[in-house]
Amino acid sequence: MRDVLVLILGGGQGSRLYPLTHQRSKPAVPIGSKYRLIDVPVSNCLHANLRRIFVLTQFNSASLNRHIAQTYRLDVFSEGFVDILAAEQTPDNANWFQGTADAVRRAMRHFSGYDAKYYLILAGDHLYRMNFQEMIESHKAAHADITIAAQPASPGDATQMGIFRFDGDGQIVGFEEKPKADRLAQIGSSVPAGATFMRPDEQRPFVASMGIYVFSRDVLFDILNTHPYVDFGKEVIPASLTTHRVRPYLFDGFWADVGTMESFYEANLQLTRADAPFRFHDPERPIFTRPRFLPGTRADGCRIDRSVIAEGCRLQDCTIEDAVVGIRSRVDRGSRVTRSVLLGADYYEAADGPPGHPAPGIGRDVVLDRVIVDKNARIEDGAHLTNAAGVDHADGDGYCIRGGLVIVPKFGVVRAGMRV
Repeated sequence: MRDVLVLILGGGQGSRLYPLTHQRSKPAVPIGSKYRLIDVPVSNCLHANLRRIFVLTQFNSASLNRHIAQTYRLDVFSEGFVDILAAEQTPDNANWFQGTADAVRRAMRHFSGYDAKYYLILAGDHLYRMNFQEMIESHKAAHADITIAAQPASPGDATQMGIFRFDGDGQIVGFEEKPKADRLAQIGSSVPAGATFMRPDEQRPFVASMGIYVFSRDVLFDILNTHPYVDFGKEVIPASLTTHRVRPYLFDGFWADVGTMESFYEANLQLTRADAPFRFHDPERPIFTRPRFLPGTRADGCRIDRSVIAEGCRLQDCTIEDAVVGIRSRVDRGSRVTRSVLLGADYYEAADGPPGHPAPGIGRDVVLDRVIVDKNARIEDGAHLTNAAGVDHADGDGYCIRGGLVIVPKFGVVRAGMRV
């Protein structure tokens, strides 16, 4: 689709995913044993033949830059690219990006010269599989100024999302960002009685924004150049309802905002289930990532059940259940890993290193339950990380607890015999 340019928003500080975002941006966070979150929107674009893609970044972008450079090397004889547009100070603006709309406004001077009639704007931390060709064709057919991907939401989910209200013809006439439960009770439903553009859903009576937008070129430039809007969801979309033709693109497939530690954990654990709502492999539309040419995983004397194991791992006489195990992971004898996410390692190193230097990965007789272990972390022999006391939030020596989940940060070390 030569008339479309893609802008993927790299996100802000990602404080809700800390400490996974301590040294990387949200789109660079590993997921599903071998992928990174940025692989999802980029792969969806490539399957839709959208090959001119800019990723707007600001915080901790080094690992994201490296991943994109090593992964998405498109044909040199085509016009396709996946490039980084990093936040920058300029003579006329010394500030960093203030929000999603401000990021696009500030980056306009880099992409405005490209021939494009439409702009597809995506988030870099969502998990879904969507046919963007259909969404863009829907935008064209409706002669819309702005099209927003939307899906049904339950009252419980709707309080954390932007909620639409429609007229009988499907035109968006109202938008409210994260309304409280009492406000949702007043609204009742996003779809008015007698509407024919979609079937009402009693369990999911609200229709929520997915943070995926198609803008016609002139509309996007006019809005951002005329108004000092900072954010799309909070400012641009509500203000545009009375001045522009804003239409929904209804999507009823799986979609998850992986922006919090709890949602990140749940998105990974869902992959281990036989009826997983999302799978990284699809015969027609797989999710792409960097080819690492690692050897197959070696498992000796292990019990592995309902788990996803990446390549290049070394597992010995251990038990792994309901877990996601990332690339180059090492789990030693007698250890038990359940309901946990191991992000793996960036490189191999000898298990018998210098004296006093903890061995990489998971040592002997370690017990992990509801734990996220970031890359290159070391958990020494006999440590038990189970949060048996049910602590919700804490910081400890080599670990932290967020939302009841024990997290070992990147390069973290949990000493032998520690009980958490």
